[in-house]
Amino acid sequence: MANTKNNQCIAGIYLDQKTTIRRRPEVEHEQAVAIYDLLEENHFAPAGDFTGPYSVHMRTEDNRIYMDVRGDNDEENLTTIILPLTPFRRIVKDYFMICESYYDAIKKASAAQIETIDMARRGLHNEGSEQLREVLSEKVVMDENTARRLFTLICVLHIRG
Repeated sequence: MANTKNNQCIAGIYLDQKTTIRRRPEVEHEQAVAIYDLLEENHFAPAGDFTGPYSVHMRTEDNRIYMDVRGDNDEENLTTIILPLTPFRRIVKDYFMICESYYDAIKKASAAQIETIDMARRGLHNEGSEQLREVLSEKVVMDENTARRLFTLICVLHIRG
């Protein structure tokens, strides 16, 4: 359940699974953790005269992420935030590569090597979430942790068959 002290928050998040493929268990875990953490605490204030909490439905279509922001009743679509994926191609590709290295390292590398790869992974994740905040700055105000979790979900949606 979302922290509803502040009504400008996401109380429910849903990913369109039609465009995604079966993913590694590690990716499924990252998605589950991102959703759990996002719903526990977030700040999400779409531009306009809207009152939350919100339900956000995310889908990919035509090389864009669409975030349908619905009211608390989950029926009325208040606004749709459209995010082009093109500016994120490089960072998502690099993030996927470093995640693969990280998952492989966990199985056979030393603790120091794993820590080094994890630091690089977190750095790319921070870069992607900051880029997300910048690209969406006129459409939605969100805090750093909300942007980080949404960036994880964007990466998950980016994995397609």
